[in-house]
Amino acid sequence: MSELKLALPTIFLHEGKFINDPRDPGWATNFGISLRFLVQTGDLDGDGFLDGDINHDGKIDIKDILAISQDDAAHLYDLYFWSKYRYGLINCQPIATKVFDLAINMGASGSHKCLQRAARSVNPENKLADDGILGAKTLDTINRSKSDCLLAALKSEAAGFYRSIRLKSNNEQTFIKGWLNRAYSDMVVTKGRSFEL
Repeated sequence: MSELKLALPTIFLHEGKFINDPRDPGWATNFGISLRFLVQTGDLDGDGFLDGDINHDGKIDIKDILAISQDDAAHLYDLYFWSKYRYGLINCQPIATKVFDLAINMGASGSHKCLQRAARSVNPENKLADDGILGAKTLDTINRSKSDCLLAALKSEAAGFYRSIRLKSNNEQTFIKGWLNRAYSDMVVTKGRSFEL
């Protein structure tokens, strides 16, 4: 079983802190949480506030992005990614971290399809569909795969995904170097802060 707290250092290394690049379709972003994402949140934690209303002022705007802390971001990542898509059921921590990291950047469906294609490439006997759903068959195939081969294949699939975006849109030329670095990067292992969730 994989753990979110072991994946978070990789996410925060890739996502950094506050940015407000007008070319970014996610709008203003802090710790990888974008304003575009925040305005789409509900109240999954059941505290009576929309999860994106970080400062609890009744509206979701750039003030919430500026107010977000690493702990707030970790909480949102748990609600909207890690727990929702059951990444903890992936036995290999580096694979769980990589698919989670990619999901934050390219969207869950795109990340899951990359993982499914990678799993199919290292397990050609499995007729695994790349439907973007991490169901029982996908998880079983992932967990039975040779981890190092699957991780290499996943990195390659992610790089191909990013290159295809660049070819479709000239606006994305700006981000391709960072995306490819992300696709090929390894999980960050740190003895620093442990996140309590």
